[in-house]
Amino acid sequence: MSKKLYVGNLSYSVTNRELEAIFAEHGTVESANVIMDRETGRSKGFGFVEMGTEAQARSAISALHGKAFEGRDLTVNEARPREERPAGGAGRSGFGGGRRF
Repeated sequence: MSKKLYVGNLSYSVTNRELEAIFAEHGTVESANVIMDRETGRSKGFGFVEMGTEAQARSAISALHGKAFEGRDLTVNEARPREERPAGGAGRSGFGGGRRF
């Protein structure tokens, strides 16, 4: 069973391929994705890597957490399930819903 990892404190220049390459040293990488800002197209400085097995994920965490990569110390840990967010930008000023003129 594959295991998804969170990778934080990435340099903004890191690509999906580079992310995959550093984790491939610790096992099979099912996927590697640097999260990009929709508006600017620039990296948000974090990503997710899915390793082939739980043992490979543990190996990657112990080897890479705190390791310097492109001038920054990586944060690597088990990814948490995504939190549900309200649809439609609720709670943000200026985003529709209930405005009266």
